[in-house]
Amino acid sequence: MLNYIWAAIVLGGILIAGLLGNLSGENGVIPAALDMAKTAVMGIALPLSGMMMFWLGTMRLMEKAGLLAAVSHLLHPLMRRLFPEVPAGHPALSAMIMNFAANMLGLGNSATPLGLKAMDHLQQLNPHKQTASNAMVTFLALNTAAFTLVPMTAINYLAAAGIKNAYEVIFPTILATACTTVTAIVMAKSLQRLSRFRVEPDTVDPSESSSSNPQSEIPNPKSPSTRFSPRGKLFLTLLLAAFAGVAVLELAAPTLRQSVLEKTGIANVVKAAEQRSADAKAQAAAAKPVATETTATVTPTGFRASLNSASALAIPFLLVLTLGVALARRVKVYEEFVDGAKEGFAVATRIMPFLVAMFAALAIFRYSGALLLLEYMLAPLLGAVGFPVDLLPMALMRPLSGSGSLGVLTEILARPDASEFLKMTAAIMFGSTETTFYVLAVYFGSVGVKKIRHALIAGLTADFVGLTMSVVIGRLMFPS
Repeated sequence: MLNYIWAAIVLGGILIAGLLGNLSGENGVIPAALDMAKTAVMGIALPLSGMMMFWLGTMRLMEKAGLLAAVSHLLHPLMRRLFPEVPAGHPALSAMIMNFAANMLGLGNSATPLGLKAMDHLQQLNPHKQTASNAMVTFLALNTAAFTLVPMTAINYLAAAGIKNAYEVIFPTILATACTTVTAIVMAKSLQRLSRFRVEPDTVDPSESSSSNPQSEIPNPKSPSTRFSPRGKLFLTLLLAAFAGVAVLELAAPTLRQSVLEKTGIANVVKAAEQRSADAKAQAAAAKPVATETTATVTPTGFRASLNSASALAIPFLLVLTLGVALARRVKVYEEFVDGAKEGFAVATRIMPFLVAMFAALAIFRYSGALLLLEYMLAPLLGAVGFPVDLLPMALMRPLSGSGSLGVLTEILARPDASEFLKMTAAIMFGSTETTFYVLAVYFGSVGVKKIRHALIAGLTADFVGLTMSVVIGRLMFPS
């Protein structure tokens, strides 16, 4: 399924970019895709390698000190119900527990290395290395559900925007993420029973088959795998015809594209969508100096100060406890930390191709104008069902990009005309949902899983429930 979604994002983005004139130039989709590919490696994968080394080294110390075994034993009944395929006492249970704990405390960056380590352990138990196991899908679904006790990022941005009592977002976020967690578990456990998502045997590596049979190096054009089905021929014909139209618009005079857009009514839609986006950005830009001035004088006090202090103490306490217990048990702490950290760079290297593929596709979709049009077209429908139109960019961006959704949150918080309901609900959305596509690409890519089965459906369903519950809880607790 992820193959079709990725292809649809890329092909749809390219065709729409060609129609709207965003195919080439400095702001074209290809330069944007290449720039995001660079960001995926230089801005995410390489910095992540340092974090991977730190946390994998720490986990090695915790394992040698016996702390992981103690935590795993404490939560054994719950974990056995969620992951019956994982043997009791297996390191995967401890790694997953550490990942869940980091997510609950709002330590998203620290949770990723721990999650990747858990995936590595789960892959060791997986008999079909190319296909996600039931335990992997459930673990990924819980990650995308993102159960959170302290949404520190949302609280900090609310406080920076000058919003009083920013800590009031905590309880709504707990309620929303509780709903997403239940949804994720139910979807993962229910869909795994369907024949459509059954585990399939691994496919034979082409390199191995070619080495054992030299004649297989030359594909047979009449074999079933290389023939076009009638549906495939129709799809290819329509795709090439659409691109031919794009090529005509790109090579012809600019007046032809403008004429086509005006006659089809697309020009009015694009103009209205761009105007709406420009108005929102102008309002955010006008409010930024006020927000900046307020931010400079804001000092955490009371309950929020306690939350900040508790969050800041979480990792130091973990390190002190780990080193203290390890030294008391005569563990060679430096040597064990280094041995555990050695795996970090290798994991970061493995996920680079998956990050590049996902980030480039999302850049094409976003900068082509497709996301803007999608927002505009969905606005009337969502407005009719009571979903605030101003929160639509957050709903669409959150499963795709963490930085993009953070930018949307910042714009909403900076708008002087935005109500308390709108701002707090946006913060709840940010804290109760996850960047599903990023999580799937990184976690499955780190262990080489190609067939993700029902993981995407479970994750997106949890996101949908989280977005819906954010609005419902926001209306109940922060009436506009």
